[in-house]
Amino acid sequence: PLIGAVIGACTGGWFYLTKLLSLPQSLRTSVILLIPVLITGGIHLDGLLDTADAIGSHKSRQEKLEILKDSHAGAFAVIAGICYFVLAYGIFAAMKWEDILQLGICFVLSRALSALALVCFPKAKGSGLLRTFSDAAANKRVAAVMAVYILLCCGALLLTGWQSGAAAIILAGFVFGWYYTMSKRMFGGITGDLAGCFLQICELAAAMGVILL
Repeated sequence: PLIGAVIGACTGGWFYLTKLLSLPQSLRTSVILLIPVLITGGIHLDGLLDTADAIGSHKSRQEKLEILKDSHAGAFAVIAGICYFVLAYGIFAAMKWEDILQLGICFVLSRALSALALVCFPKAKGSGLLRTFSDAAANKRVAAVMAVYILLCCGALLLTGWQSGAAAIILAGFVFGWYYTMSKRMFGGITGDLAGCFLQICELAAAMGVILL
């Protein structure tokens, strides 16, 4: 989850630099959208695109799981990627300096929720990267530590601005519930790609709560 704090710090640093140099807002926003991709290598974005292809196929559960493993990008992945960045641009273009702290907390919160799901949600497959991480984890300890992270993040969001903080928490919780329901119903459990998809959507939803309120 602390990778989220790194992303938040880099976002804040870039925002401050653009203010200092009076750079165009379009350039500021474009780079802000790319910072998480550059830091994480795009692994979560890859999960979002693969999940879009799988869900958009409307095929059987087993075929959906096969699509998740396919390295090729289909039409639904392209559409989802475009729509995601258009929406993200619209949200982050409205970002103000006072949003930076809460936004950084949201980056941490989304990763803590993802890690909690890793050890608590059912797994779709008996193998894969997510299963490897899950098997190597001390589940109860990870769950307890992530619960502390989540409580601290929620408390910090409310203390730094209760209206926008509450909106971010509610939206992140809604996406977390959707993640569980969707993954279990469509795939029989979570996979690494579904985890990446959740993280991207949760980050954007929480940022929407912070920035738009």
